[in-house]
Amino acid sequence: MIYADIIIDISSDKLDRSFQYRVPERLEKKIKAGMVAAIPFGNAGRVRKGYVIGLSDKPKIAPEKIKEISEICSGEETTESRLIALAAWMRENYGSTMIQALRTVLPIQEKIKAKEKKYICLDISEEAGTQLLKELEQTRFKARTRLLRELLEKKRLDYTHAAKELGTTSAVVKKFQEQGIIRIEYDEIMRTSLNTGDISGERQMPLTDEQEAAVKQIQREWKNPSPKPVLIEGVTGSGKTQVYIKLIEQTLSQGKEAIVLIPEIALTYQTVSRFYSRFGNRICVMHSRLSAGEKCDQFERAAKGETDIMIGARSALFTPFPNLGLIIIDEEHEGAYKSETTPRYHAREVAEKLAQLSGAALVLGSATPSVEAYFKTEDKTYRLFTLAKRAKTGSEMAAVEVVDLRKEMENGNKSIFSERLQELIRDRLEKKEQVMLFINRRGYSSFVSCRSCGEAVKCPHCDVSLTLHNRQRLVCHYCGYQIPMPKLCPNCGSPYLAGFGIGTQKIEEMAAQMFPEARLLRMDLDTTSKKGGHEKILSAFAKGRADILIGTQMIVKGHDFPGVTLVGVLAADVSLYAPDFEAAERAGRGRKAGIALIQTYMPEHYSIQTAAAQDYAAFYRQEMGYRKLMHYPPVCHMLCMQVAGEDEELMSRIMDAIAQSVQKHFGETAEIIGPVFAPVYKVHDIYRKILYMKHENYDILIKIQKYVKMRWDETESCKKLTLQCDFT
Repeated sequence: MIYADIIIDISSDKLDRSFQYRVPERLEKKIKAGMVAAIPFGNAGRVRKGYVIGLSDKPKIAPEKIKEISEICSGEETTESRLIALAAWMRENYGSTMIQALRTVLPIQEKIKAKEKKYICLDISEEAGTQLLKELEQTRFKARTRLLRELLEKKRLDYTHAAKELGTTSAVVKKFQEQGIIRIEYDEIMRTSLNTGDISGERQMPLTDEQEAAVKQIQREWKNPSPKPVLIEGVTGSGKTQVYIKLIEQTLSQGKEAIVLIPEIALTYQTVSRFYSRFGNRICVMHSRLSAGEKCDQFERAAKGETDIMIGARSALFTPFPNLGLIIIDEEHEGAYKSETTPRYHAREVAEKLAQLSGAALVLGSATPSVEAYFKTEDKTYRLFTLAKRAKTGSEMAAVEVVDLRKEMENGNKSIFSERLQELIRDRLEKKEQVMLFINRRGYSSFVSCRSCGEAVKCPHCDVSLTLHNRQRLVCHYCGYQIPMPKLCPNCGSPYLAGFGIGTQKIEEMAAQMFPEARLLRMDLDTTSKKGGHEKILSAFAKGRADILIGTQMIVKGHDFPGVTLVGVLAADVSLYAPDFEAAERAGRGRKAGIALIQTYMPEHYSIQTAAAQDYAAFYRQEMGYRKLMHYPPVCHMLCMQVAGEDEELMSRIMDAIAQSVQKHFGETAEIIGPVFAPVYKVHDIYRKILYMKHENYDILIKIQKYVKMRWDETESCKKLTLQCDFT
């Protein structure tokens, strides 16, 4: 006997679970997850539409109490039902409600009013129109005359053009309409943020022998009865994008669609440029900076089959393609693929499930794969393919130098610019070559502190120091709270306040003073807040309109600037445990020799050493050694539970109760850590504590999450708090 788990009435916020139905024998070989089924629901047995989200041979209640499916409504799963099945899986695996999951996978709940273009059309015969024109020419109705003359010539006029160029008023239009001379027509316009005017076509290069071999091996994997996800480990400049394009071409030739995920909006410009040069208007773009109307139109184009390729950040994964054939996740190691809101899903994991539901292939790519993905190639869950050579002849990997900032201090150089970096920048400026300077911190100074009492100026709503911007305002990067730079210390009244640490704005100021002849661009959240900000800056730098690009992590992700021969990582310690392999590989992507300079206070750290050696394998071995020792993912699975609330005492009491209850019921099987303070204990006047649980069996953690959620729903005081679960 087969039983189906079915989601019903997704519009109801109260309905947050599936219902089990018996599958009749006649449907056992036909039914599968994602299909639409007709089922009797409620005491009256009214037939409702439901979505099959899973199948099992074990009943959850007494078999005689389980109702039977009436019929399968569609012989194949629909796009919507497939996404709903995905939402159900996300609810189960990430600890969200069904509604939260549905709002994630079906982000456009209601169709946004279509954008329309208005036209004036001639609604009488040409003979009648000509006769009427002769009559009007003898009158004082000049506007009517101009409009009719233009209509006789063109038959259909843009309403805006008629108003601006011909002086056509609404009164003229109304009069002609009443007389049956004209009619108004509307054409729906698809909104898009894709500005193709600034995109120059790139010549399609033939595949190298290494790229060709990788494509053939991947295609061979796809022919297996149960093909595995593919991980391409390719050094920067090895031509992963060319491999992607070839695989997409094959997918499109089969009448299927492709999704290409990128981690940052900042990558959109260059990624779109490369794909547009090959596929033209067959591509769409999806990211958070689009308006609701633009997002709606892109999804509608996809659903109607008017586009084949969707490029974008996490949300692009939920594009309603009717025949999805390929999902590509570029720079798969990036943290941006992890959602920070409930459900706290990882795009890589969701893509795996979506590929299964859709019968699509999954390809991951990175120069420095995530430890989790690389681990899966070792346990044979993924297939690994390597691109070890740069595609362009004569393009060699950049040389890497490490500068010990401690020695710089000993030599009397207190600047963030080491002597060696200054020397290299001047050399590049003389040679008319470009430089990228990376520091993972925006603003002018990281914090402002009093030299008298030592207190930092903190946000009153969050447990963080305020960041100094442009020497004139202090900003909280968590809640947005801001104040002018105080003249006196709020704690002791001392006038000796000063900024400490350093951010992109400060770097820009120092670079302008040190290299007055250089043309500078800065790229961070502040300079890219407006729509199109990323494209504007990257386009200007790519066209050589600046010598030095200063920025946060968004400048070192996947960009290809052949003119860049020097990359400076100004303070590698800020992101020590996310080694800057990529930053090191941004230099020398053209034919000119490149140098990557890593400045650090800890040059002996293994992440710095392996980044300098550009030896990812060594980093992976070292990192996995520590993770095995400490029993951290991917060696095991981990569940993080965060409780938050305005009442600090209640929040702490409830968190202690959860820890005790979990310890009592699961302590023998699960390793429990905490509760501990969240990395930022208070945000926007909300206090937060975290409880960690580790286990090799993922299902045990799901049981713990369900147990806690059940107890949580039964406890009245928990209604004043929020519970957030995050699986790793």
